Amino acid sequence: MDLTEKTVSELEAPVVDMDVDRSAVDSNIDKKYNRGRVHVHARAMMPEKQLFSYAEYRAQEAERIGYSQYSYWKSVWRNFLKKKAAVIMSLVFLALFLFTFVAGAIGKYDVYNLRIDNSLMFISPNSEFWFGTDNMGRDYWAQVWCATRTSIMLAVSVSLGQIALGVLIGLVWGYVRKLDSFFTNLYNLIDNVPTIIYMTLIALMLGKTTLIMGVAMIGFGWLATARNVRNLVFMYRDREYNLASRCLGTSIWRILARNIFPYLVSVIILRLALAIPGTIAYETTLTYLGLMDISTPSLGILLRNARSYFLDYPYLLIFPAAIVSIITITFYLVGNAFSDACDPRNHV
Repeated sequence: MDLTEKTVSELEAPVVDMDVDRSAVDSNIDKKYNRGRVHVHARAMMPEKQLFSYAEYRAQEAERIGYSQYSYWKSVWRNFLKKKAAVIMSLVFLALFLFTFVAGAIGKYDVYNLRIDNSLMFISPNSEFWFGTDNMGRDYWAQVWCATRTSIMLAVSVSLGQIALGVLIGLVWGYVRKLDSFFTNLYNLIDNVPTIIYMTLIALMLGKTTLIMGVAMIGFGWLATARNVRNLVFMYRDREYNLASRCLGTSIWRILARNIFPYLVSVIILRLALAIPGTIAYETTLTYLGLMDISTPSLGILLRNARSYFLDYPYLLIFPAAIVSIITITFYLVGNAFSDACDPRNHV
């Protein structure tokens, strides 16, 4: 029998039981075929256990084949750190906010125990009064940093409330078609009347406290965010994966949270970053018009009081205006950089 016939006969032979121990293989065959280069024509004479081996199946290892090390938020953070200017400005804002708590401790006067002293009116900045004194002879350093802390906390709280309410209403407004007419009419009703009229009525009827005016700013500040989110939801609601989710019986809130909301993160972050300095500017306007309580110092109150003395005592306006400018520039740069970092299209 030649080599070809022997090969055919071996292929037609019954399959060898793979449960046989490898140690049972003839040692002479192991020595012949385990070392050195095996001749091509001699492979037909090798035992099946020398030619083939089972590939064991393990569920955990199989899942690792499709596993990716990609993390969305890690990628966001990595892209954000590439924006050096935004990183520096975010550190500047963090240092500014933390310093508002330290300034009172290192200052010589307590903002809550300042006394009116007409003999100390309009003293320029010096070693005793680091930011000078105001028109009532009170230390301006303590007032500026207390006002900064109050304005930042108010602006962040109001902005978060506006964005959260706007995103929630915008998601429902854009996805549930039956509610589109209701929210559109509500939007037109509120938007067509100047907001300052609503704020004036609330201040006169309910009071001018910081809490009441903050809630009022949230109640009328969600419009732009809701409108923007609603238009974006219209773009994503009828895509194939959302249609498939609806066919599978997935709840509306799960579709909104898992399928649509991630596409809106970059837009929401940008609007939040721009809303914070916008809230400070709006609070300044309300204070200027006398619609905010002046018992608690804020940057708006300081700017309002300094408008009459700017030409003669410019430092009264320079210090709070400089802090407002730093906050505005900081959130503009950080907001744009973080919004770009949140866009999945910028991830590698």
